[in-house]
Amino acid sequence: MTLRFSAGILLFRRTPSFEVLLGHVGGPLWARKDAAAWSIPKGEYEPDEEDARAAAAREFTEELGLPAPDGQWLELGEVVYRSGRGRKQLTVWAVEGDLDPALVVPGTFQMEWPPRSGRLAEFPEIDRAAWFDIDAAPEKLMTGQRPFLDRLAELLG
Repeated sequence: MTLRFSAGILLFRRTPSFEVLLGHVGGPLWARKDAAAWSIPKGEYEPDEEDARAAAAREFTEELGLPAPDGQWLELGEVVYRSGRGRKQLTVWAVEGDLDPALVVPGTFQMEWPPRSGRLAEFPEIDRAAWFDIDAAPEKLMTGQRPFLDRLAELLG
């Protein structure tokens, strides 16, 4: 199995407890799904060509159309999980900050749609972003990324 590398930023804000910002995966395959269909803003990088932290900042901007937040970057470590036909090693940092999901202007990707039609269609990388409290977030977040919520909760006490 091929191991791909990805890095991202889990933005959080303090409320009576705390909330995290997640993006709903874009494209027709995810359009009608909600549970386990949300992701930490992240993306792939080549470790020989780019630093994971720089990739996390770049991907945050590419996915949300907004600059990576200022503030202290808290290391949440790495998780390896199945993704597509291979495995992905995801490295994540948590950063405290706030942003209005209505300001998100997502990047796009192309894929053949409908399948086997020979036509390329363009879709947003995420079709919406939203804040979720720490109790609701695990149900929304993709299974392989859920350990980062536990790590963040542990760091914040």
